[in-house]
Amino acid sequence: MARRDDITGKRPLNGYRSSKSNNKTKHRFHLNLQKKRFYLPEEDRYVTLKVTAKTLRTINKKGITAVLKEAKKKGTLVKEI
Repeated sequence: MARRDDITGKRPLNGYRSSKSNNKTKHRFHLNLQKKRFYLPEEDRYVTLKVTAKTLRTINKKGITAVLKEAKKKGTLVKEI
């Protein structure tokens, strides 16, 4: 299973850690992924999605159906629901 947001499609970033002596070591910046169950009232069922904390806040604000509809429109929906 990839570390990827099911709704936005965001992935981990690559970068470097920098020490005090300015030595660089490769580092991977992982997302704050949470596995969450959402209820879809239109389909009368539950869906389990891996979403970031930021996406979760957006879902709390707009609602799951609006966020899914918007993601489908943009073409960023990774997991078909």
